[in-house]
This record gives sequence, C-alpha cells and structure tokens, in this order.
Amino acid sequence: MSMRTFFATAALAASLLATPAWALDLNGAMGSLPQAKAAGLLGEQPNGYLGVVNNQNNAAEIARLINQARKSEYQRLARDNNLQLPDVETMAGKKAIEKTPGGQYILVNGRWMTK
Repeated sequence: MSMRTFFATAALAASLLATPAWALDLNGAMGSLPQAKAAGLLGEQPNGYLGVVNNQNNAAEIARLINQARKSEYQRLARDNNLQLPDVETMAGKKAIEKTPGGQYILVNGRWMTK
C-alpha cells in the first residue's frame, strides 16, 4: 500500500468515525436553542412549534429535533387530559410566544416579527 493510499484511507476512516460525534441529538439541540433564537435563526409559532427564520448552521435540524419532542409531549398531554392535539398545540404556542423575550422572533399573521 502506498503512503498516499494509506493516508487517504486513514482520512476516510477518521471522517466516518467522527460523523456520529458531529450529528446533533435532542440534548445538543436543546443546548443550542437559546443561542439559535437569540441569533434570529429560530422563532416561536402560534402552533406550538419552532419555525426557521434564517436557515443557517443547524437551525433546521435544531427545529426538527425539538419539534419532534414537543409533538410527542403535546400528544401525551392531549391523551392524559382528554383534549384534542390542536388545542394543546395552540395553548403551548400561546404560552411560548408570551415567554419569548424581546428581540427574538415570533410568527404573527404568517410573518416573522421581533417581539
């Protein structure tokens, strides 16, 4: 095996092994959320889910992972309290928008606005 082939193989193996470490999980998404919202990448929507304001870095992946977890929780709350899922989502969205600090994005009438 030539040195060139060896280093190319080693680099490929290292990148394949490192990829899972770079993959974002729910904990990583939760840890990144405050910064993503403060940077104007993500905002709260009336439907109880995060929306992507500016798709940079991992914004879409952060939103996807957190929204997946939120939906799971909303479904549990709806089931446990004999409510409809859309009602729980709407209540959660209202609460999230109320809690959003000034300067961060919220969706109002289909348009992103800073609160």
